[in-house]
Amino acid sequence: MSEKVKNQEISKLSFEDALAELEEIVGILEDGKGKLEDAISAYERGSLLKAHCEKKLKEAQTKVEKISISANGEVTAEQANIE
Repeated sequence: MSEKVKNQEISKLSFEDALAELEEIVGILEDGKGKLEDAISAYERGSLLKAHCEKKLKEAQTKVEKISISANGEVTAEQANIE
């Protein structure tokens, strides 16, 4: 499977699905049983999944708004700074 196809597949994953797969890969790598070539491939996919999860979190962060109520009861919303 080409790298481009792998990237397209990952880009279609939800945050939760990507995170679940990443956790599975971490477990496999921590186990240490298996072939080196398979571990390298799993690590590479894990890196792509991590980047995808970070992107999804950043997208969610930009959508979060801080809602405030002024003394006179006026409701306003502003982008939250969650860094």
